[in-house]
Amino acid sequence: MQGPVNPLERPLDDVWFTRDLPVLRAIARLVDAPTHGGAPYLGQVVPASGLAKADVVAAARALVSAGYVETLTNYAGEIVRFTGISPEARRLAGLWPTPQGEWDRLLEQLTARAENAPTDVERQRWRALADAAGALGPDDGALLMAALIGGYVPRRR
Repeated sequence: MQGPVNPLERPLDDVWFTRDLPVLRAIARLVDAPTHGGAPYLGQVVPASGLAKADVVAAARALVSAGYVETLTNYAGEIVRFTGISPEARRLAGLWPTPQGEWDRLLEQLTARAENAPTDVERQRWRALADAAGALGPDDGALLMAALIGGYVPRRR
């Protein structure tokens, strides 16, 4: 037996951050790299993830069932290669931007420009823009960045 079973009133232990996300990032890195032709073998993902093979297989099955990765399997249904990843997997792995991440980057840029402006007038303008963006808040800021990342900027009516 592997260990104690969680009581029914206690949720299962989280595996996203400790198992699934590291495996997703390893797969994304290898799928995106031209050295593996975009279809790395399971045996290449194991060392890239830093996890044991059994953990990588369990994570890969979870990622497939969630629609994050596509695989090639053998007749026994065992994963042999990873043939693709979804757009959402690219965002989760960090290959593509997220609205929240881009909003944070914009706020950092505005703050840096305000601090490093060559004149007081420019510094005040950048500070005013940074303050206004900060007052907008992260939720509306992420919505704005989602529109910009997606290529759609809503127009006033």
